[in-house]
Amino acid sequence: MLQSLASNSCVRLIQSHKSTWYFASLVLGYLLYLVFGAVVFSSVELPYEDLLRQELRAVKKQFLQENECLSEERLERFLKKALEASNYGVSILNNASANWNWDFTSALFFASTVLSTTGYGHTAPLSDGGKAFCIIYSMIGIPFTLLFLTAVVQRIMVFSTRRPIMYIHMHWGMSKPLVAIIHATVLAMLAVSCFFLIPAAIFSELEENWNFLESFYFCFISLSTIGLGDYVPGEAVNQKFRELYKLGITVYLILGLIVMLVVLETFCELQQLKQLRKMFYLKKEKPQDRLAILEHDHLSFTTVSKRATVHSEDKPHTFVSVSTLVSPNDDPMIQ
Repeated sequence: MLQSLASNSCVRLIQSHKSTWYFASLVLGYLLYLVFGAVVFSSVELPYEDLLRQELRAVKKQFLQENECLSEERLERFLKKALEASNYGVSILNNASANWNWDFTSALFFASTVLSTTGYGHTAPLSDGGKAFCIIYSMIGIPFTLLFLTAVVQRIMVFSTRRPIMYIHMHWGMSKPLVAIIHATVLAMLAVSCFFLIPAAIFSELEENWNFLESFYFCFISLSTIGLGDYVPGEAVNQKFRELYKLGITVYLILGLIVMLVVLETFCELQQLKQLRKMFYLKKEKPQDRLAILEHDHLSFTTVSKRATVHSEDKPHTFVSVSTLVSPNDDPMIQ
C-alpha cells in the first residue's frame, strides 16, 4: 500500500514538473554532446598536430645546421615577429606582397564578416583607431544587421513559404502539416544545391589549393557564421580579378545568410517542431495585474451574492393560498 502511494506521488510529481524534467534532460544532453565533440576532435586532430610539430622541429634543426652563423635566439625572434604579422594578415613572403588587406573591396569584405558575426580572423585592425572604430561600428552595425535580416526574411517568407503552402492546401486539398514538411524539405534541398554544392564546385576551380571538400567546408563554415578563418578565398598569390572576386564573395555571403535564415524559419514554423520546443519551455503565467483584476471581480461577485442571499432571508415572505383567491364557484374544475 505504501509503495503504491509513493509511486503514485512520484508520478504526480514528475507530471506536474514535466517541463522542468525535459529542460534538465536537454541541458544534460547538450553537455554530453559537447564532451562527445571534444573527445572526437581530440582523438582525430591530436596525432596530426603532433606530426606537424615534429616536422617543424626537424625543419628548424636542419636550417640551423645549414646556417651555423645564425643563433637559435635570433631565429626565434625573427619567427615570432613574422608570426605576429601573419596574425594580422600581413605576410613576409615576396610573392604575397602584391595583395593588400585594406583596399576598398577587402575592407568591404571585412565589414561584411564583422556585421554578420562571421569573423574569419585572417585580417584584423592594426591601429588603435581602427580597433576603437571596429568596436563602435560593431555595436551599432550588428543590431542594425539583425533588424535588416529580420525584415528581409519576414518579407521573403510570405512569398516563399506561407503563400505556397496555403495555395497547395486550398487548391490541392492536402493537409497543411504535410504540405509544410514537403515544402521545407524541397526548400532545404534547393538551398543546399544553390549555396553549397554549386559554390563549392566553383571555389574548387577558382582556388588552386582547394579541393571540393575544402570548398564545401568553407561554404558551410561561412554561412553558418562559424568563420574559423582557415580557408579564405581570394587570398592566393596573384589572384586574377581579386577586387571583383572579393566583391562577389561578399554578395554571396549576404545572400547565403538570408537564405539560411529563411530555411531555418521555415523549419521553425513546422507544427512538429513547435510542439517539440514547447516541451522545454515554461508555461505562460498570467500577469499579476490580470490576476488581481480576476481576484477582485471574484470577490465582488461573492459579496454581491452573499448580500442578495442575506436580503432574501431577512425579507418576510407572503404566501397567498390559492384557495383564498379562487372560490369554489369560480373554479372551473369544480363546476
